[in-house]
Amino acid sequence: MAIDQAEIEQILNISIEEQAFSGVISIRQKDHVLYARAAGYADRSNKIENSLETRFGIASGTKFFTALAIGKLIEAQKLSFSTPLKDCITLDFPRYSQEITIQHLLTHTSGIPDYYDEDRIEDFDNVTLSIPWYSLRGPKDYLATFPDEAMKFAPGERFSYSNGGYILLGVVIEELTGMKYQDFVEQAIFKAIGMNHSGYFALNKLPEKTAMGYVEEENSWRTNIYNLPIVGASDGGAFTTVDDITTLWKVFWGYQILPKELVEIYAQPYVKAETEGEHTYYGHGLWICEKEDCNREEYIIGCDAGVSFMSTVNRVNEMQVTVISNTTDGAWSMLRDIDATLKEESVR
Repeated sequence: MAIDQAEIEQILNISIEEQAFSGVISIRQKDHVLYARAAGYADRSNKIENSLETRFGIASGTKFFTALAIGKLIEAQKLSFSTPLKDCITLDFPRYSQEITIQHLLTHTSGIPDYYDEDRIEDFDNVTLSIPWYSLRGPKDYLATFPDEAMKFAPGERFSYSNGGYILLGVVIEELTGMKYQDFVEQAIFKAIGMNHSGYFALNKLPEKTAMGYVEEENSWRTNIYNLPIVGASDGGAFTTVDDITTLWKVFWGYQILPKELVEIYAQPYVKAETEGEHTYYGHGLWICEKEDCNREEYIIGCDAGVSFMSTVNRVNEMQVTVISNTTDGAWSMLRDIDATLKEESVR
């Protein structure tokens, strides 16, 4: 694959300016950086610029960390994919199936009604729950928002993206470890593999070099502090950097987080995600795109009020693309331009 770095830089720099992109972009092939740039502001009011070291929220990209934490517990033989949820925690929802397993939760095939059902939400910038966002500090806090409704379908029947399913995995992690979910992930994942700038930070107490999230309004903007849980939990809300994401992929594919047999299970298509596209599948905490040329990409993705994020890995050409924006939609148009540019370069 012939890559003209100068041309990529020229094209993407123009795209950043035209779109007023705010965030960070990293394109790597093998261990070589093809493009890396930060743009926009981490703090608009004080005109503090984003940098390659800035920490950004990644919304549902956090689910991969939860899946890895569950994998650590599977490796330690504290549970298995087939372990029933009812054997791990007690839920006061009699209409939820007793047949739900850990694997169902990991793969979005549990069928539970979702407290944050993305199929029903029309305005992601202004979602409200039955309790204030500032009350949500850990997975167990979310149970008060769970709908007491009948199952969507029998466990294992099909795919339906479920934030609530990953909240339940967070509760399982706390029950089996005796630790706060965030503390276990920070210890077993972040610190263990060298993701030294990642964490679960309160929105009203962000550390230095952390970007605030912004919601664009007509001729104005606002921060997302009143639109998200005050502290991220097992379905979203972690903060990280592009370098830490690079570390994550390197260590994951190097079998340094989970053993090879679990990595292969996580990265294999488990269920077709028909609502997400013809070639889109879900594994265990990972999305998989099976392209027509048998070229597979694994990726993690997140979007929320003031957050848009995607990081993809193509193990055939060893290309890794990460885009994180501290705006609701900022990442998507940049990802389209990057994809088009890389495709054009590959056919030269």
